[in-house]
Amino acid sequence: MSPNRGDREAILGRVREALREEAPLKHPAERSAGGEPTTAHFREWLPPVGASIEERYALFAKLSESLRTELQLCADMAEVSAAIKKLAEEGAWKTIALHEGELTSALVPAFPAQLSPMVLSKGYDKDQLEACDAGLTECDLLVAQTGSVCVTSKSAGGRVLSVLPPHHIVVARKNQLVTDLSEAYASLASKYRDAYPSMISFITGPSRTGDIERILVLGAHGPKRLTVLLLP
Repeated sequence: MSPNRGDREAILGRVREALREEAPLKHPAERSAGGEPTTAHFREWLPPVGASIEERYALFAKLSESLRTELQLCADMAEVSAAIKKLAEEGAWKTIALHEGELTSALVPAFPAQLSPMVLSKGYDKDQLEACDAGLTECDLLVAQTGSVCVTSKSAGGRVLSVLPPHHIVVARKNQLVTDLSEAYASLASKYRDAYPSMISFITGPSRTGDIERILVLGAHGPKRLTVLLLP
């Protein structure tokens, strides 16, 4: 419903009044040694994160629980394979789609006989991909402060594996944990430099919405389940 003329003038009057005073910038933009702006000054406004890898892991694990990310610490690749086999048996999976990588490709020979791999680099049909039971990818980073998984077109083969299959499985290493988003972006810039990936996505828990009557629904616009299998 549109406001009447009197209400509209009152609203615009308050806006004009607010614009008369400049909002002071509490923290002037910092600059790196090379003169480029940085985001380091924003960190004091965000929840603190410990400096050690174990403190980062503890926070990431705590947030994963609240976000309903299924986090499992695996001692080695054999435990990762066992975890995937258990998930496949519980869900009666028939097909798992994956992007080729150092970790994901090494897992294929250990897949149970009834689980057929669909490797995206060899070509795929989008309808068959959507019908897959799970998508398996690596990632670039894990963000301790937000409990997020950062995937790019280079580490995850594009967006489809983290969107279409109902269960997204991420295999990562503990040393991929970074403190916050500022460090994440700095790390990506350092890693890719002039060859930035075409897609960068921060996944914070399984897909969800609470738009309808404030009832949380998982799997609204993507995977209903997110599992992170973390190696040392």
